[in-house]
Parts: sequence; C-alpha cells; structure tokens
Amino acid sequence: MASTLGFIGCGNMGGAVLNGILAAAFTNPTEPKPISQFIACTKSASSAERIKATIVPAHKEIIKVVSGQNVQTMREADVVILGCKPFMADEVLREEGVREALAGKLVISMLAGQSCEHLTQIIKEGSGAQSSENTQMVQGPKVMKVIPNMGAEFGESMTIIETPAAGISEEMVQTAQWIFDQVGKVKYLAPEQTGLATVLVGATLATLTLPIEGLLDGCVAEGFKRADAMEMVLQGIRGLSAVLESGSHPAAVRESISSPRGCTIQTLLSLEKAGTRSDFAEAMIRGNKHLKENM
Repeated sequence: MASTLGFIGCGNMGGAVLNGILAAAFTNPTEPKPISQFIACTKSASSAERIKATIVPAHKEIIKVVSGQNVQTMREADVVILGCKPFMADEVLREEGVREALAGKLVISMLAGQSCEHLTQIIKEGSGAQSSENTQMVQGPKVMKVIPNMGAEFGESMTIIETPAAGISEEMVQTAQWIFDQVGKVKYLAPEQTGLATVLVGATLATLTLPIEGLLDGCVAEGFKRADAMEMVLQGIRGLSAVLESGSHPAAVRESISSPRGCTIQTLLSLEKAGTRSDFAEAMIRGNKHLKENM
C-alpha cells in the first residue's frame, strides 16, 4: 500500500530530495510506488511559499506544503524524514505529541552528527509531560540514518544509508532505499563509518568548488569569458569522472596526461609546490574531527 512521506524541515537538503523524487519517480503516474503523497513542513510561512512556487502543476495534488505544523505532519505521514538543522533536533523532537505521532513509524534522519540511538531517546523522552509508565506503553519509532547530498535534486546524490538496527523491518529498509534510489546512488555503511562518509559526500561538494573557481579565475585572467571556461571545465569533470569510474587510479590519469615538457606537468608542479593535495587531506581530517566532537 502506498504511503505518505512527510518532511520535517524542507530547506536546501530536504527540498533537493523532494524535488529529485518528484522528477524521477512521478513522470510515470501509473507506475506503482511505495510513496504516493507528500507533506513538506517548513519552519516559516515564507519558506512554505518558496516551496509552493517551485511545484509544477502536475505535482500539486500529491503535495501539501505547511509551516509550523511538525506534530500534525508526523501524525499524517506514514514515513517521516527529518531534514531540519541538526542543532534543532531537541526542539523539534521534544515537542508535545511527537512521541505518539511517531510511534512505530519509520523515521529517516538526514541530520549529520546525530546518532539513531540519540534521536530515539529524545523522541521517547518527549516533552516530559507524561509519566514513565505511559512512556513505556508507547511504541518507539524506527529510526534510520541517511546522508544524501545536494546532487539529489538532479538525480546525482551519493547517499549513505547507515546499516539499519535490529527491529527495523525489511519493508521499511526497502522503502528508505526506494526513496533515495530516486535521487542517485545508495551505499550502505556501518555506523562507525557514517561520520567520515558524511564529510566526504556532503562537505566535499562545497570543497571542490574552490579549485573549480580557481581554474575559472585563471582562465578569465588569461582572456576567456567565464561562461566559456565553465563549459569546458564541467565537461572536463565529466570526462574525468568517466575515466576514474573505468577503474583508473588518479595518479595514473595524471601521468598519462602529462607529456614531456608539456603544459600539464607545469600546472601540476605549481599545485604540488603549493601543497594543494595535503590541504585537501587536512580538510577531510578537520571536517571529520569537528563532526566527532559535536556528536
């Protein structure tokens, strides 16, 4: 039976996943899907209006966009995606009524640095208004951790799914995988690897914009229009991706392109002299350290 998927927080990441699912899965309305309806709940009315403005007419009947209605969204949804900022988890999940609204449901957390166990505990504790006896009577949520990236909007996310805990049904796992299969590739990792993977698939999208921007600046300085340089750089990245996916090692690619007395080896020597490679390694280490310190 098809279900309703609710987003608690639908900003940049939540919006990317929502738009990616709609673009991939709902072009063929007759194909059976585990998710048939959507609720996007934002914090502010202005954010809700922004989302409404992006919804194409063909999707308007399957999406409801609301603001400030977290608990009501949780009640109406069969599956809930937590897409709020990680630091907002306590505020959102301790709201009165959350524990009951999420009882027994699949809750997919996209919150970096927040473990499934910690989120489950917050939900079980709730607002603290009920007795411990009543707390024990309410079935807990089934929390899975999933980390996509902004490529989701274009069907190009690398999504990490943390190995599900015992007690999460195969049907729930399949539902979660279907959702993120629509927006790119999915990879399962053990909990101890999820933190570093979060940095790799998320932060590096931002990190890699720096060398790209440097390439563009250099080309503009030498006489190219920025748009022309961007076109060539992006196609170069696509080509590099294809070569690496064929199994070539990055070092082998560099060596095969670098001709004796050529211009490519000069660019590489310049970057090696600046210590660029170690800077990127240090960026990963620092990002992972920060995530560990804030878990």
